[in-house]
Amino acid sequence: MKKTILAITLLISFISFSQVKKTEPPNWWAGMQLKQLQIMFYGDNISEYTIETSPEITILNVLKTENPNYVFATISTQDLKPGDYQFSFQKKGKTAFFKTYIIKERDAGSARREGFNSSDLIYLLMPDRFANGDKNNDSNKDLSEKADRNNKGGRHGGDIKGITDHLGYLQDLGVTTVWSTPLCEDNDPGYSYHGYAQSDVYKIDPRYGTNEDYKNLADKLHQRDMKLVMDYVTNHWGAEHWMIKDLPTYDWIHQFPGYANSNYRMTTQYDPHTSAIDKKYCEEGWFVPSMPDLDQSNPLVLNYLIQNAIWWIEYAGLDGLRVDTYSYNDKEGIAKWTQAIMQEYPHFNIVGEVWLHDQAQISYWQKNSKIGQIQSYNSHLPSVMDFTLHDAISVMFDEQASWDGGMMKAYENFVNDFLYPATDNLLVFTENHDTQRINTQLKGDFNNYKLATTLIATTRGIPQIYYGSEIGMQGDKANGDGDIRQDFPGGWEADKQNAFKAESRTDEQAAYYDFTKMLFNWRKNSPVIHTGKLTQYIPENNVYVYFRYNESKTVMVILNNNTEDQTIDMTRFSENLKGRTTGNEILTKTVVSWQKTLKIPAKTPFILEL
Repeated sequence: MKKTILAITLLISFISFSQVKKTEPPNWWAGMQLKQLQIMFYGDNISEYTIETSPEITILNVLKTENPNYVFATISTQDLKPGDYQFSFQKKGKTAFFKTYIIKERDAGSARREGFNSSDLIYLLMPDRFANGDKNNDSNKDLSEKADRNNKGGRHGGDIKGITDHLGYLQDLGVTTVWSTPLCEDNDPGYSYHGYAQSDVYKIDPRYGTNEDYKNLADKLHQRDMKLVMDYVTNHWGAEHWMIKDLPTYDWIHQFPGYANSNYRMTTQYDPHTSAIDKKYCEEGWFVPSMPDLDQSNPLVLNYLIQNAIWWIEYAGLDGLRVDTYSYNDKEGIAKWTQAIMQEYPHFNIVGEVWLHDQAQISYWQKNSKIGQIQSYNSHLPSVMDFTLHDAISVMFDEQASWDGGMMKAYENFVNDFLYPATDNLLVFTENHDTQRINTQLKGDFNNYKLATTLIATTRGIPQIYYGSEIGMQGDKANGDGDIRQDFPGGWEADKQNAFKAESRTDEQAAYYDFTKMLFNWRKNSPVIHTGKLTQYIPENNVYVYFRYNESKTVMVILNNNTEDQTIDMTRFSENLKGRTTGNEILTKTVVSWQKTLKIPAKTPFILEL
């Protein structure tokens, strides 16, 4: 008899477990600004059941779609206390199975978390190529692509533990914030290491580690007073995503029917003369065939993405988001998504990838843009990436002085700052994981690296550097993306040389590292660079001069891009010098003095604390 009861109990338990295959979000928190939560229950023909729950929970709405495997239950979280709550699934008046849903206690101060800002240095890394901390997770039996370090476009085995193990290296360099390319599961059969074709957005890819490992990374960073930024993808998922294989609704993704490629013309999002078909194919076309395009104009999709982003922020304790292909989304939908997150976390920060080559077009996408207001549009996006500065940096250090060449390109970029509502919240960079490696662009010229890096370290905005450039790493995008995403030397046990350790670096690596470390550790403790005003002077003879200043401090930056020494007339800068004739030169750690002129060596940056 006891065996029979046990068997029945196990059977009921199995049925209860098997009926609900997925619950998303997997949990929530009490005390959130968002007062409604839409819980998605997924299981075979789950829509055949009615849902009841604990008396403490008010079900506001139950939505069933054309796919019987989904139910979306919206509950009120107003005044809901932490605890375990039961959802019962009933048929013909009888409970068939149930699901426990956990509401957790929110961390104190969670809503007031401070996002990354202009006091930070962001270090962008690709986890698969940075360091392999756990060889046991290089491949996974449940995921298609296995590790193959000999394949430039394959998985190499880097993981979250590899990042966590080298936080000391990053902190020593002057890094305050880590931005990793996506870590959620990507089960594409090939080229999955980049992570932008995600197959489960609530689960860290097992080849990188676990959800707990990711949270631990954030905790370890916070213990060092450092921050973590998640690379978030709102525009598309991977074709292997479990929901793509069993769509909740036909319009969960854009269909034509079936597949159509984006024309990539983001200008159609605001072009007053654009044709409807061009706009449609930009915004609704798929980025590539393996990345189905999500429909953010669908309220179910939009709410799912909002809740997923908030879940990760709350679960892992994130300090910011970088949003991939921001300007390819439905622009009204992505504005609502951004606004919802910023309402939940008013001091948070989100930077959007808006890969355009015109300041007015980029500024359209920043919060409170006067350009966007022309069309009554506000993205609510705090930060955008300064791609026009990147464009200028990629060529100007190879150019001679001319009306619009060389350092004039830097000057002209900042001339257009009047278009941006918040220049301190622009992400400035020389390169990233999609662009040419800066040291290859600069032909391995260390002096040009110093000029370019000094520029992004001392101008307005939030500087971002890309892993490995601080040791002189190169890579040619013409040879494929794998070449600009090479393994960091020393990140693998079998590596012959370890650039993470000072004693193992080559002379060239040490020169790059020591310069970068000195520059950004100085910047870390220089508030005048973080938020000070900027005054620039028209470049002469390929020498660009600008000042950062506030009420208590003035810094003069001189970038001599000329191939010859230059003597500059210091009386020209009297309005900022205000009679001062000496300064501490940060990079050489010397005191520099002048009367009317100052000689600057060829291809050299000066940073003068006056």
